[in-house]
Amino acid sequence: MNLKKYLVRALHRLQKGPGYTYKELLVWYCDNTNTHGPKRIIKEGPKKKLIWFFLTLLFASLVFWQWGILINTYLSYNVTSSLSIGFKTMKFPAVTVCNANPFKYSEVKPLLKELDRLIEAALERILQPGNSSDSVYPPLDLELWNQMPLVLIDEHDKDNPIILDIFETNQTAMGNETMGNLTTASPTPDAESLTTAPPGPDAESLTTFCVYDSSRNFTQIYHPDHGNCYIFNWGMDEEALNSSNPGAEFGLKLILDISQQDYIPYLSSAAGARLMLHQQKSFPFLKDQGIYAMAGTETSIGVLVDELERMGYPYSDCTVNGSDVPVRNLYSQYNTSYSIQACLRSCFQNHMVESCGCGHYMFPLPEGVNYCNNEDYPGWAYCYSSLRSSIKQRQICIDSCKETCNDTQYKMTISMADWPSEASEDWIFHILSYERDMSTNVTLDRTGIIKLNIYFQEYNYRTISESAATTIVWLLSSLGGQFGFWMGGSVLCLIEFGEIIIDSLWITIINLISWCKGLKQRRARARYPDAPPTVSELVEAHTNLGFQHEAGAAGAQALPPEPGTPPPNYDSLRVQPLDTPGPDSDTDTE
Repeated sequence: MNLKKYLVRALHRLQKGPGYTYKELLVWYCDNTNTHGPKRIIKEGPKKKLIWFFLTLLFASLVFWQWGILINTYLSYNVTSSLSIGFKTMKFPAVTVCNANPFKYSEVKPLLKELDRLIEAALERILQPGNSSDSVYPPLDLELWNQMPLVLIDEHDKDNPIILDIFETNQTAMGNETMGNLTTASPTPDAESLTTAPPGPDAESLTTFCVYDSSRNFTQIYHPDHGNCYIFNWGMDEEALNSSNPGAEFGLKLILDISQQDYIPYLSSAAGARLMLHQQKSFPFLKDQGIYAMAGTETSIGVLVDELERMGYPYSDCTVNGSDVPVRNLYSQYNTSYSIQACLRSCFQNHMVESCGCGHYMFPLPEGVNYCNNEDYPGWAYCYSSLRSSIKQRQICIDSCKETCNDTQYKMTISMADWPSEASEDWIFHILSYERDMSTNVTLDRTGIIKLNIYFQEYNYRTISESAATTIVWLLSSLGGQFGFWMGGSVLCLIEFGEIIIDSLWITIINLISWCKGLKQRRARARYPDAPPTVSELVEAHTNLGFQHEAGAAGAQALPPEPGTPPPNYDSLRVQPLDTPGPDSDTDTE
């Protein structure tokens, strides 16, 4: 109760200056504010008062409109990009080199013999349905077919597609008109079955000659498309190499033996080397970012470096290391850093596992999951095809993955020339053949070798960095400028405006308290409509009540009160102090 009285008194002390009505408060504000317009409304005559009221309302509306635009611009978190050029010694990029042909034909030819028979029989069934001559063939090894299925998908009914295995024993012959409406799905064999075959060229056979400041630093990895690949200066086990000077003489020089005569027919239609420049400890995605180097040429690649620095949340949706991305990064098993390509592929593989129950051989496997095959997962080919063409799945992965906040990009200037020249090819081929197998027999020709020169063009690097286009300082100065221009006000005027809002709240609270007290009194009067008894009547009633108790002790019975008669209210004897002084009171009740 004491707390309530204290709060009421405090409210009256705060409100005693401006007044107790909204009109008094408004007049007091217009007369005391430092903003020009409201003063003129109070002091001018009737006509000018109306004009100044209209102008003040108009300019106040303009101020709030401009403030809304400025605040919305600030909350959009726009950025500006700035370009700076520096000069420093830089780390040489990691260079991944692969042969366009993933496997040596001479090594896998015995293993491909049965596969050739299967493909020949499959083509006959597809191109000449109903006229199959399987009886002329020796029995086919269908166990190999389970690792590399070729199926036909009948999509006449989109909701219930029919998947037909070409070598299914109970399959009936299909007419040409039916075959025209079927989709052929030919998934590549999984990585596990491929790696059981002899792999592609090793580092010694692929790299005939290598020079980088007399250092060799190659790491072998298996790539699903290109077989054995080799990464120079990956920085996993050894410190990344720095480039001592710019120019072609201080870069990486490679002479590659791609052995084009040993290419597998139909598996690779392009001849050359696939290479890619990337950051240390990042996984190379050659299919997306790699380039080809043509056989029989000397290819020079001049490198320029661009460093990208993006601002994080809320200015841009980027990630520092991928820890805040809701996609499980499957490439982390290689101990490589996060990249947007790794995230997109991991996202697809995760959806593949959820939808098809197995993983695609092109991507790493989650723990406890197997690669897809036709024997254990008969319908996986159609599941994979549907998932790959799904726009919804693609959009989910794009929305889930984020770009890295800091990235290094290598801009390449590529030039080529025939190599070796006709005048020098004889002695060059002799030297390279001796380097390869210590034999004087010439075993190389123009179609099987590539010379690469990779170097920094210059040590100038460009840094493209983002900075906030709008800051809190910009916002405050813009808000103040608009307010001062239209209303002739300052920060103190805003404080005055805040003061009138607070005073309005005090008046509202005081009015609510008075209304609640009045409501309570009206309810009490409605409950007791008769006039309250006097003090003498209460004393007399109290005396009579005591006498009745004594009489009751002697055996007399007091009659019960009539129904509906309220009990005496003794609390009304207490004299209540005046809690709320009137609006015109200038004294404080302590």
